[in-house]
Amino acid sequence: MAMQTGCCSAAAVLLFLVVAVAGASVAGATYVRYKDPKQPIQARVEDLLSRMRIEEKIGQMTQIERHNASSAVIEKYFVGSVLSGGGSAPSEKASAATWQEMITKMQKAALSTRLGIPIIYGIDAVHGNNNAYNATIFPHNVGLGATRDPDLVKRIGRATALEARATGIPYTFAPCVAVCRDPRWGGCYESFSEDTKLVQLMTSAIIPGLQGDVSTKHPRGVPFVGGPKHVAACAKHFVGDGGTHHGISGNNTVLSFHDLMRIHMPPYYDAVIKGVASVMISYSSWNGVKMHENKYLITQILKEKMHFRCGGWTKSWQGQSGNGITGQGTTILEAIKSAVDKKTVIDYTEHPDKGSVSKNEDEYDYAVVVVGENPYAATAGDNLNLTIPGPGPEVIRKVCELVKCVVVLVSGRPLVVEPYLATMDALVAAWLPGTEGHGVADVLFGDHGFSGKLPRTWVRSVDQLPMNYGDKLYDPLLPFGFGLTTKPADRS
Repeated sequence: MAMQTGCCSAAAVLLFLVVAVAGASVAGATYVRYKDPKQPIQARVEDLLSRMRIEEKIGQMTQIERHNASSAVIEKYFVGSVLSGGGSAPSEKASAATWQEMITKMQKAALSTRLGIPIIYGIDAVHGNNNAYNATIFPHNVGLGATRDPDLVKRIGRATALEARATGIPYTFAPCVAVCRDPRWGGCYESFSEDTKLVQLMTSAIIPGLQGDVSTKHPRGVPFVGGPKHVAACAKHFVGDGGTHHGISGNNTVLSFHDLMRIHMPPYYDAVIKGVASVMISYSSWNGVKMHENKYLITQILKEKMHFRCGGWTKSWQGQSGNGITGQGTTILEAIKSAVDKKTVIDYTEHPDKGSVSKNEDEYDYAVVVVGENPYAATAGDNLNLTIPGPGPEVIRKVCELVKCVVVLVSGRPLVVEPYLATMDALVAAWLPGTEGHGVADVLFGDHGFSGKLPRTWVRSVDQLPMNYGDKLYDPLLPFGFGLTTKPADRS
């Protein structure tokens, strides 16, 4: 894990200080201005900074993983922030109370230090509070982009904030506001779209969902969190991470300044306007210069031109699958079983044999073939060919050549499907739907109509990449915005 903090430590600390130590000692023998919630934030920041030693400033600029955050370490090094990496929890199937106890213990250690500065605990609650057992896992951003529904996205942000707060966590490393221009990138599922305007629309919705609605009188660029039911958000990964060469994570984004500002920068303007609490810097480069060392973009553009007053860091980890990780949830198979009539016979097999299918094909009315990508995140998800992983293609051929079929593709991006389309009767892009398999079954069986529209271009082959909406040479398999609209089934 690599980390880098920006200038946020003092300002962000004071925001959480209001909650953690407001009024803690102002009535004591010695008046301490930075602990007085009645004082202006800037005055409290300046007072606190004037009292800090170099080792305390270094500690406040440091974020460590939960596993290393003992009380002794926090006290000794004046640690400013702690995070849970991917899958990092206080114990297996830890309850909300267990999370709270762990974080409270860390806070007590931080508050016992000379200046009593509380830690900020952060977690990657990127589609729900996904590290916590029994949390609701919502569809990833690529699926939310297909909805074109900012109100829904805002409500998802609000629900995520509530579930994070229930575990004692006030900070999430979300949303990803990248504009993914090449689906070979392993982080493309975290991008709402290849279209800048659609990413802006969703960015402007999810940040108020997570943090609360910022007042029009709130100073631009100053982090905002609207109370104990909301969390501090983090716009990431600044900037151009979705435009790297061949979609390789951490690679070089080769663009003119005009195109960088036109395609990748606008969502950050929206994030700052909405009072986003932090910005995470990308591992990637712009025209050969690593973003972490790009003083022009970070200092002159983000901080000075956009008036942003905070900072962030970068991390990576992998996805996981199965309800053993999330606790609650419904698989697509379980949802289908609950959706059909009790008299309907469902014959399920993970690896269907063509011989057995052909023997019984007259008994089958329909086949639902679910195929897709294995779990991944970031670099491990980089894929230069975008083929459907095995045995998916073989299963499609074995089943769909014999039985009327709908193929449900579970993936974080469009995959190459043209070679198999002739055998399919329908193709459903389910994206990464989260824990609620009923959402897939609802549209398959007509309880709700299909309404989603492609948030990104579906190419015929990787030889066409990069190809995006608005390009002069644009000949995709399915264009940006494509999607059939259906009505719920009439069961009268």
